[in-house]
Amino acid sequence: MPVPAAAVFERLRSFSAVDSQDHPNRAITEVFTGQTLGEVPVGTAADVAAAVTKARAAQAEWAARTPKQRAEVLERYRALVVENREYLMDIVQAETGKARWAAQEEIMGLMFAARYFSRVAPQLLAPHSVPGAFPVLNKATVRAVPKGVVGVIAPWNYPMLLSVGDSIPALLAGNAVVVKPDSQTPYSSLANAELFARAGLPRDLYAVVPGPGTVVGTAIVEQCDYLMFTGSSDTGRTLAEQCGRRLIGFSAELGGKNPMIVARGADLDKAAKAAVRACFSNAGQLCISIERMYVERAIADEFTAKFVAAVEAAKLGAAYDFSTDIGSLISESQLETVTKHVADAVSKGAKVLAGGNARPDLGPLFFEPTVLTEVTDAMECGRNETFGPLVSIYPVDSVDEAIARANDTEYGLNASVWAASKAEGQRIAERLHAGTVNIDEGYAPAWGTTGAPMGGMGISGVGRRHGPDGLLKFTEPQSIVTTRILNLDPPAFLSQERWQPLLMTLARSFRYLPGR
Repeated sequence: MPVPAAAVFERLRSFSAVDSQDHPNRAITEVFTGQTLGEVPVGTAADVAAAVTKARAAQAEWAARTPKQRAEVLERYRALVVENREYLMDIVQAETGKARWAAQEEIMGLMFAARYFSRVAPQLLAPHSVPGAFPVLNKATVRAVPKGVVGVIAPWNYPMLLSVGDSIPALLAGNAVVVKPDSQTPYSSLANAELFARAGLPRDLYAVVPGPGTVVGTAIVEQCDYLMFTGSSDTGRTLAEQCGRRLIGFSAELGGKNPMIVARGADLDKAAKAAVRACFSNAGQLCISIERMYVERAIADEFTAKFVAAVEAAKLGAAYDFSTDIGSLISESQLETVTKHVADAVSKGAKVLAGGNARPDLGPLFFEPTVLTEVTDAMECGRNETFGPLVSIYPVDSVDEAIARANDTEYGLNASVWAASKAEGQRIAERLHAGTVNIDEGYAPAWGTTGAPMGGMGISGVGRRHGPDGLLKFTEPQSIVTTRILNLDPPAFLSQERWQPLLMTLARSFRYLPGR
């Protein structure tokens, strides 16, 4: 597929919430080549204020629609995603440099999110009754009230899935959304803003404000009613503090140093092949990708040989089709981090089993998928997230040691388990300190199971995306209790002395009722 024409990027520019007439522009480059794709206006705090004001006005009308009516709009959007999937993958690849199959993961994620939340929203958001304090005398109803304006601060590594994918449940819950895309990848959000508009979503309800995090991101945090963030643990801490000062809700998926455990009896051929995807999807620039592999010593040599062979067979390159396995890093800073981590490890005694080199012959930001052994905690990549195509293999004496070492981290986002049986894999998984665990896979099944919560433990996150919590977190529960027949004052014919014991007798009897 060719890179979309310049006219496409110029059209997408018009879906920004920033008035481009009097703003400076930022050039967006194609990662594979460094060529300019187009320019987007750089937003300011005033642009955020204007977008939030418009979003609040649009949100009032949107919230008045039924969840089913909102779901119909999001179902039309899902159909447009399916129809335009090749075009959307082109946009993602151009902005990020990832391989085609990794771009397809984003499109599938959008489809899954739109379908799941559209189906469950009418039921989850419907008012429901609970037992009142005094049944018959009290009728109690619980409603899910939209937060108002949800801020989404999105990363560059999965710029569609982690901006639009989080916006879908927020919109279905009756909110407006103001998005700050990463400055390197604004077109992914803008392309979906266009599809939202075509699906019938009010334009002001989903506002994309490109610009620097210190300006646009800060302004969103200062004005939104709830914040969704995906990024580093350090930035997550800062945003959590800012949200805490305003007493608004906050949810975040943060960093990971994700382990894989390979136990005796596992299918090593299958594990080695799948591990290439688990470690090197989007060139390792994935919060839930694998960076540590603990392999029982009895099978370590055999597994390592199979894994290294699979890594060396993977095709690294730039292509807008499915002919390559691993794509490019996104920026000079990412390339510098990976290069430094590899050099530091080697200088301190680590051995390179595969890769280890930048590949400027393929493009300005390519780095080979790299496998290390004999890595220690004294090395930069030992305990710190690399967020690149680098994984370390550690032989261990037992599964117990593998679990202990896998859990020996502040992070707790994702894990992968390969064992002799599904039952053994389940037992290992239940002992791991991670928000998601994949048995006989790397990360995709847990991520793609949209009905199950997804998020991190430890410094890997707060809250969950996906599942019922992924929708209801964008709402405020409101309890409405109607008193009927009698209130808590005694009837005219009873004194307080006789009324209060009667109330106690009634209260004691209610313990036998359902819901007590």
